[in-house]
Amino acid sequence: VEDQRARWERKRSRTAKELLETEHKYLEQLDLVLTYFVMILKAKGTLKPAVLETIFGPLESLYSASHVLSLHLEKGNLGPGLENFCQSLDLYGHYAENLEQANKTLKEQLKKNKSFRRFKKLQETRPQFQGRELEDLLPLPLQRLHQYNHFFRDLLENTRPDTAEYQKLAKAVKSVCEVSQWVQDILDKRENSLQLLRVQKLLKGQKTQLLTPGRWYIREGWLLVVPSKGELKRRMFFLFSDILIAAKPCHPLHPLNSNKLSCQAVYPLHQCTVDKVFGHTQSQGGLLSLSFPHKTLLLMSSNQQEINDWYRSLTAAVR
Repeated sequence: VEDQRARWERKRSRTAKELLETEHKYLEQLDLVLTYFVMILKAKGTLKPAVLETIFGPLESLYSASHVLSLHLEKGNLGPGLENFCQSLDLYGHYAENLEQANKTLKEQLKKNKSFRRFKKLQETRPQFQGRELEDLLPLPLQRLHQYNHFFRDLLENTRPDTAEYQKLAKAVKSVCEVSQWVQDILDKRENSLQLLRVQKLLKGQKTQLLTPGRWYIREGWLLVVPSKGELKRRMFFLFSDILIAAKPCHPLHPLNSNKLSCQAVYPLHQCTVDKVFGHTQSQGGLLSLSFPHKTLLLMSSNQQEINDWYRSLTAAVR
């Protein structure tokens, strides 16, 4: 038991030391942005206060919270330090919510504000930046949140459960998990919007409106449609949480749409059943049957892994 406790203590000390070292590094990087951008821009008035607030969000508050945490860690006050720090964790969620708008506003300002463009370029040539640009430094808080998740868990695992510090660490792990989930949801929604927008641009015309609230992109790929008579037809399929879209390439010589796809059909999934016709054994490829109220669709691929993946995705979406 004593050996085990000694091992825990060594691991815990190592993790606490690494947390402090990386916290100092993180503070240095935030300080670069605050010192060479936020403070000078505020003093010079190059950007309007509202624009400055949009680009940098709650960065100053994040810096303050981390600075206080590092002071606690330096004194070895791990439990109280983390307990106090967790009260500021929501700032990371708000920072994530603002980040897309921050990047958009930054791009707009670089396009239309000549003095800001010059100023940014000049600041980034300073040796402290080591070749990094402002765009590389703005996502740092979200990367740091991910690291906190690992550090706090490691500390908890190597702390004796019968101590008061264990309770504080357990609370810290719970808090950082909740905020990480909040941030992940924001990133997932953003990624989903980009996927919907990308597919919308791929489809010719505006007949098929993809940008519907609550719709999630799942997957896409080429499959062969087996008609009741005639030849197999190669079609591009896009699977979403509520619909399946079949599309075919536009004519390669079309003056406007040569690289686009023409939507052939939209199948709602709420009354669909999916069956695997063949592809159960280690055969080459497989065949899926999709039954809708007024139509049955047979989809084939010579790649069995692909058919299995489609079968899983379709059944999950239908369910």
